[in-house]
Amino acid sequence: MLHEWLALVFSHPSARGSLVIAGKTSLIYLFLIIGLRLLGKRELGQMTIYDLVLIIILANAVQNAMVGSDTSLAGGIVAAGTLLLLNRALAALIIRSARVQAVMVGGPRLIVHNGKMLRDRMAKEGISQEQVMAALREHGINDISMVQMAVLEVDGTISVVPSAAGTFRTRHHFRAMRIG
Repeated sequence: MLHEWLALVFSHPSARGSLVIAGKTSLIYLFLIIGLRLLGKRELGQMTIYDLVLIIILANAVQNAMVGSDTSLAGGIVAAGTLLLLNRALAALIIRSARVQAVMVGGPRLIVHNGKMLRDRMAKEGISQEQVMAALREHGINDISMVQMAVLEVDGTISVVPSAAGTFRTRHHFRAMRIG
């Protein structure tokens, strides 16, 4: 299927134009992936209205950079196909490489420890005090002093362990989370 798509696109008289579109689209994709990764961890459901507006404006802003004046069906297909292939390749790379996964996905981040918010970490991840308090309320906790720890997970959710929770040992050894 991929082979047929590539043959169709690049057998067109403007194959050089298709390669240019694919190249520009690849650069824009990489730039946006890095830029969005630097913004922090949030799930789609946790996006603010400002995040949504940003994504809509980004899509419009980069369209011309990807396809230029080529508004043909082939140009759109090349750009869309390139984005789909790059996204699939990045997902496969993340699954296969722990190093790429660490850079692109990150790891869990401790944001509350023994009833105290770790504000520097919260700021780095773009998490406000109100967002932490909302997560605590979702877990039935209304006082930060009742929290042993809260962790910002890689998917953007916040896991909370109350102070009253017992300590459990597992049979498996896991890499310890550093507090400092």
